Amino acid sequence: MNACMQLGIDGNSQEFKELEFAVFCIENIAKHLGIDGTTAYDLLARRTDALQNYIIPCYDVLHTQGKDYIVEDIMMYLYKRGVGSASIPRVLHGSF
Repeated sequence: MNACMQLGIDGNSQEFKELEFAVFCIENIAKHLGIDGTTAYDLLARRTDALQNYIIPCYDVLHTQGKDYIVEDIMMYLYKRGVGSASIPRVLHGSF
């Protein structure tokens, strides 16, 4: 939080809460898939639209749920977009 204060970001702002939640989601998807955080970010933000078009816009509803529900919900979102567990390695390595 100190870094945010130095940058002039209010730790109580909606923007900060959404950012913190996005990091939570990235870290937990990484753990669920057995990948590192950078790779999970790439999957959620660059290879799919999950971060920009699902996780952040649905923050108000998602953040009220438990970790397991959130992870499974995001995985379902990915699956519905053709990124099932079998295709995750292809998506991560650019052959999707």
